[in-house]
Amino acid sequence: MDQFLNFLAVEKNASQNTLAAYRNDLLQFTSFMEQAFPGVAPEAMTKDQLVAFVEHLRERKYKDTTVARKVASLKSFFSFLVGEGIIEADPTEQVKSPQVGKQLPRALTVEEVDELLEQPARRNTPEARRDKAMLELAYATGLRVTELVSLDVNDVALESDPVTVRCVGKGDKERVLTLPPTAVDELRQYIFHVRPRLVRNRREAALFVNRRGERLTRQGFWLILKNYAKEAGLDTAITPHTLRHTYATHMLAGGMPLRYVQDALGHASISTTQIYTHLTDQQKRKAYDQAHPRASA
Repeated sequence: MDQFLNFLAVEKNASQNTLAAYRNDLLQFTSFMEQAFPGVAPEAMTKDQLVAFVEHLRERKYKDTTVARKVASLKSFFSFLVGEGIIEADPTEQVKSPQVGKQLPRALTVEEVDELLEQPARRNTPEARRDKAMLELAYATGLRVTELVSLDVNDVALESDPVTVRCVGKGDKERVLTLPPTAVDELRQYIFHVRPRLVRNRREAALFVNRRGERLTRQGFWLILKNYAKEAGLDTAITPHTLRHTYATHMLAGGMPLRYVQDALGHASISTTQIYTHLTDQQKRKAYDQAHPRASA
């Protein structure tokens, strides 16, 4: 397993989050095999044993999307073993993944975004002012949550014209994004007047820090967003990725070319970005149905 994870890290440039997901999936599979089929080596594993693992996941009420991801992890692992000559045949070749429909992501309306961003502004604590800057930046750029919490102070070019933020995304690909005035104003206030009150170590490079003065985590941001969404009376299913979906949807609806949105989001393939065109099509259809006298006939 370690050899496979090292391959993903070195050859595929996989992120730490991706490596952690693969490790968890493979450890779960290993635990199942040790209990259900003790003593079976990888080269002796069969399709039936792998199918038994899939059924085990279903019995534990895992969602189809989760089962599909775990099956994909196993397929990658056994494909690696074949490529390295560790095993001769791939037992996952005939194992089918659950059919998972492509769900369109949930995007907030402009009014919902306004209500969400208004929540931290109703408080006057250092943490709330940090949250205001953080949420404004997330909505202004569509950054992934890992990219957002990985930002350093030096990544924000406040003295440039226009002001930009530099982030490193998947595959260590760097993007430089222009910031709108609202986000710039909030970041200036936070960096110069709020962040110094939160950090305890002057050497701390992180842009967004927690109460201990350390870099805010992905989980920390998720909890912050969840609380503000609840206060705003929004869907509790809102996640950090919702802001990314919302950014993309609003940019396309506002007329930004698809290729520009792809670059801003850091998508390797434009087909990944095209899902948001379906979202805007849905919104147009809904508006048509509400406006046209004969739409409901």
